[in-house]
Amino acid sequence: MIAVIFIQQILFYIYRRMPGVKLSAVKWKDQEDETWWAGIRNWLLILLGIGSATFGLKAFLLPHRLVDGGVMGMSMLSAALTPLPVSLLIVLLNLPFIFLSATLVNRPFAMRSVVAAILLALAISLAEFPSFTKDIWLVTVFGGFFVGGGIGLVIRGGASIDGTEILALYLSRRSSLSLGDVHILLNVLFFGLVAWFIGLETALYSILTYFTTARTTDFLTEGVEEYIGVTIVTQKHEEMIQMIIDQLGRGVTIYDGKLGHGKRGQIIQKTDILYTVITRLELYRLQEQVERVDPDAFVVYNNVRDTRGGKIKKRPLKRR
Repeated sequence: MIAVIFIQQILFYIYRRMPGVKLSAVKWKDQEDETWWAGIRNWLLILLGIGSATFGLKAFLLPHRLVDGGVMGMSMLSAALTPLPVSLLIVLLNLPFIFLSATLVNRPFAMRSVVAAILLALAISLAEFPSFTKDIWLVTVFGGFFVGGGIGLVIRGGASIDGTEILALYLSRRSSLSLGDVHILLNVLFFGLVAWFIGLETALYSILTYFTTARTTDFLTEGVEEYIGVTIVTQKHEEMIQMIIDQLGRGVTIYDGKLGHGKRGQIIQKTDILYTVITRLELYRLQEQVERVDPDAFVVYNNVRDTRGGKIKKRPLKRR
């Protein structure tokens, strides 16, 4: 563990000494207040992720010539078509996107990703696992699960072993396409190549592997607790505020607004607009309470990926 952190520090030192690089330009913005424990925790996650991805590749996907999506999948496809080993290709194909991440994300992220990609290549070259099953469906599900888990853990540790997200971010900023559009376009092209060079059946199973990988990665990076942002427009805002605070035990933000309707948007009166964030487990209870306080209230729900601060993660759910 200490050796890994030491390697990262050496890479950072070399980068700082490169001609034309100013010291002030390479500050570790997200690590200025980072403790040694935080660094060790991040590298533990990265190492666990590398182990999981290695297990998924060597025990499931590679023996059955199935591929994943993204840069990992491109490496596996290239290894199937060329004499180059997949371990070397993972590093070579990831490097351009890792260097790109130094600009799009930050330099510490890029430095950790370089080390993570090298460690993954070493692990794939050295590790040996038996083939646990010949059932192609089990291979598809569990291979994608372990590879996706590995990618997710590495991301949680502040690095990347698959540069697809970086490429998608770059292309979305350079074009009118959204991140989702870029992902779809890249994967359609990639799995088309898999069908052309390896076979249609392999491509179809590989698509299933990709979906398993993507869902597992999302599960680890976004978490299991889903939040819902609720906007409430009501004439009985005082009662509604008390209900949110007293009955749900949640905080509420109050905006000044204007209430209007009609074809010309005629202003009727000023009103308070309430906003709160709840978990999905509290949604039915909130709807029940809103209906009790003001059946005519206008309520809008939207998904919230995560929250920080406030009371949403600090206070337990109140019982009825």
